[in-house]
Amino acid sequence: MILTVCMSPCTDVTIELDSFNIGRTNVVKSKTMSLGGKGLNVAIGVKRLGGDAYTTGLMYNENGYLFENALDKEGVPFKFAWNKGRARENYKFIDGRAMLTEVNDVGEEVGKEKLAEVLDMVRTLSARSNVAVISGGLPRGVNASYYGQLVKAVDDRAMKIVDASGQRMFAGLNAGVDMVKPNMEELENAIGRNVTSKEDMLAGCYELLDRGAKIVLLSLGRQGAVITDGTRNFHCKSINVAVNSTVGAGDAMVAAAALALEENAPLEEILRKGVAAGTATVMTVGQTSFDKEKYNEVLSNLKVKEI
Repeated sequence: MILTVCMSPCTDVTIELDSFNIGRTNVVKSKTMSLGGKGLNVAIGVKRLGGDAYTTGLMYNENGYLFENALDKEGVPFKFAWNKGRARENYKFIDGRAMLTEVNDVGEEVGKEKLAEVLDMVRTLSARSNVAVISGGLPRGVNASYYGQLVKAVDDRAMKIVDASGQRMFAGLNAGVDMVKPNMEELENAIGRNVTSKEDMLAGCYELLDRGAKIVLLSLGRQGAVITDGTRNFHCKSINVAVNSTVGAGDAMVAAAALALEENAPLEEILRKGVAAGTATVMTVGQTSFDKEKYNEVLSNLKVKEI
C-alpha cells in the first residue's frame, strides 16, 4: 500500500485568459474548479494506475464532505483529523502564451492536538504501507520542522518520499528520505544559485543527496525530468503535447514514481513512468490527474538516456 499525507487540502480554480494584464481588467476565457491537495492528488494517481492507495492528513468541517465524495468516487480510502473552517482556495491563471500565474491561499490555523492526531495516524497507517508520500504545504502557523516529524513518524519499513519546497524540504531531508522530488525552481532555491548547465543541475541534485535523500527526481517541466542516486544519472524528455493544464502534473509524477519504487523498479523506469504520468496529466482537461490509457500511450513513446 502507498500512504499519502496531505496537510493542506485545497480547491484549485483554473482560469484561462487571452492575456494576463496586471492592474487592468481581465476577461475570463474559461474556468474550471477541482478539489485537490498534493497528497490527495498522489493517492488518486496511484489508484488510477491500479495501485493500492490510502490517504490521511487534515480536513475541514465546512467543505470537507466534497473531498470525501471525490475520494469515494476514485475508490481511495481515507482517515482525516478534522479541523474547523474551510479548506483553502488556490487560483491559477493561464494566459494565451501558456504562462501560469498562481495565487495560493494560506488556509485556517490548526491546533497542536490536531497535528499530534495526524502523527498518530501516520504511525499507525504506515505500519502496513510499503511507501509513504508526504507532499505539499502546511497550515498557517505550523513550523516547517513539522515535516521532519511527519517523516520520522513513518514506520521504518516503509520507503519515504517528500515533495515539498524550502524549509519543509530541508526538514524532510534532515529526517532521511528515500526520494525527494523538486522542480527546477525549488532546486535553485534550495541550493541558493541559478542552474545554468547540466553540470550545475547534477551538482545541485547531489547537494540534496548529501542532505539526506537517497534518490532525487528533478522535474523539468516540458523537458521531462532527471533522476539520480549520486552514482547513475538519467534524463527522460517528455513528448510534445498540447498543454491543457499543469495542475497536478507533479503529483502524478510522484504517484507513478511511488508505484515504481514500491515495485523495486530500476532508476530509469521510475523516471520514465513518472514523466509519463506527468505528461498524461497536462494533456487532460478539467482534472488534476490522468487516465491510464493516456498514460500507457505516452509511456510507450518515452526513452531514457544516461547522462
